[in-house]
Amino acid sequence: MTRIYYENLTGEIIPQSYITLIKRIIRTCVASEYPNHKFEVGVTICDNAYIRKINKAHRGVDKATDVLSFPFLDFDTPEINTLLGDIIISIDKAKEQAAAYEHSLKRELCFLAAHATLHLLGYDHEDESERENMEKRQRELLDSFGIKR
Repeated sequence: MTRIYYENLTGEIIPQSYITLIKRIIRTCVASEYPNHKFEVGVTICDNAYIRKINKAHRGVDKATDVLSFPFLDFDTPEINTLLGDIIISIDKAKEQAAAYEHSLKRELCFLAAHATLHLLGYDHEDESERENMEKRQRELLDSFGIKR
């Protein structure tokens, strides 16, 4: 099973039910790809200022973004706990996008967690085929939890 370490760096109260669901989505996503591995994932909820600083430092992009993932990509040790990577989600961007797409904050946070987890597992969306494959996996995962757009 995947261990998830959650940290909220904002003053925002994130409902426990959202946090629990985010963790379940991450665990399900990881287990569907690597059922016999023991991974650890860090999830941090932050504000736009924090994610902007991280985005600039690690990607050279001086703007806030919705989610960042930092994969460690060591899948060769199924018998021991291995750090899969870190996920950082901006609550500010999640709220903006939930309003723009006219769905709930819960749905947006779950989508961002699924999206970032797939990046940790090596998925990408650089070309059309990769994008379609990643979007399909995101949809399947969220649908399995009854989370619709």
